[in-house]
Amino acid sequence: MREEPDRLVFLDETATTTKMTRLRGRARRGQRFKATAPFGHWGTQTFVAALRCDGLTAPWI
Repeated sequence: MREEPDRLVFLDETATTTKMTRLRGRARRGQRFKATAPFGHWGTQTFVAALRCDGLTAPWI
């Protein structure tokens, strides 16, 4: 591997969920607070990418 560092690939995966979206908030007296969460009430977004010595390769969402 020391002779061919160009062949090294570091793969990373990360995810986030919309379950952490606030469903309650503040509103003026007498008015109701109303908001929507992205992707409905819950969802998961995953991001995968490969890092090489010459840059980022194949990002995928």
